[in-house]
Amino acid sequence: MSLLRVEGLRKHYPAPRRWFRPAPALRAVDGVSFEIASAETLGLVGESGCGKTTVARTLLHLVPPTEGQVRIGGIDVTATFAAGGRAPILAVRRAIQYVFQDPFLALNPRWTVEQALAEPLRVHALLPAADWPGRIAALLDLVGLDSGHAERYPHELSGGQRQRVGIARALAVEPRVLVLDEPVSSLDVSIRAQILNLLGELQDRLGIAYLYISHDLASVRSISHRVAVMYLGRIVEQGPADALFTRPRHHYTRALLAAIPVPDPDAHLVDPTATGLLRGEPPSLLSPPGGCHFHPRCPAALPVCRTEAPALSSEPAGDTHRFACHNPA
Repeated sequence: MSLLRVEGLRKHYPAPRRWFRPAPALRAVDGVSFEIASAETLGLVGESGCGKTTVARTLLHLVPPTEGQVRIGGIDVTATFAAGGRAPILAVRRAIQYVFQDPFLALNPRWTVEQALAEPLRVHALLPAADWPGRIAALLDLVGLDSGHAERYPHELSGGQRQRVGIARALAVEPRVLVLDEPVSSLDVSIRAQILNLLGELQDRLGIAYLYISHDLASVRSISHRVAVMYLGRIVEQGPADALFTRPRHHYTRALLAAIPVPDPDAHLVDPTATGLLRGEPPSLLSPPGGCHFHPRCPAALPVCRTEAPALSSEPAGDTHRFACHNPA
């Protein structure tokens, strides 16, 4: 059963007027749908500017969606924020939490770790103030830090320790869903592995669902149960991680996988088109191509691709591996 359900999510930003003519809206997210079950990780990948972070911010209602529905369990997130009311909104905030990309910027430099972890306890009134020190010590132990870190400031911590504090702060309110927006991109490679292992252990222990956003396809494959690939605000392929990485059906997914560096100093690309690598930049979101947005860069585009946007479908019927392509690989 799905814990987080997203249906037809859209986020459009108004563009400035061009002289006396209205400009088309910037469609940052254009009809995204997916589901995540308890204790499951959905990896969300795609080029910079495809709308991944906008999806994340819209799920938490940090920016209101233009259209669509987000449900966590039986809670309609969009309707809850539209109706207002402090208690229902705080219930939504408790259910879904955010782990930011840059742990240094995400922490208040004037607050100690203890103050940072006590703030969600105060806002949500989860415990009496007398019980905060014990809860903070338990949170630090949960993410692999000792109680002595509670008195330190962010500048006294390493990058990995700061990200552990960020994870502990998100876990303070006992969420059911964590949105992880590039949580290891600013860390050293060895520290990335530690944080990914920690996230896996926490999921096994607490049963939390993750939406894992990253450019690092290796980490996506290692942590994700399923993967969704975005291009220009749309999901173009979605399926189990192993199936998507071993047999990608959409040509954009194949290009992303072909761009993964090969750990072989003698390996080099003689003909980029032979390996599926793309040339050129993604089109502007202010004026995306008609039909399939990917067709100007696709090596297998058909005439129908220029006029008709493909829907997510699967082969054979009932398969959980779905892709939006008129001429799949």
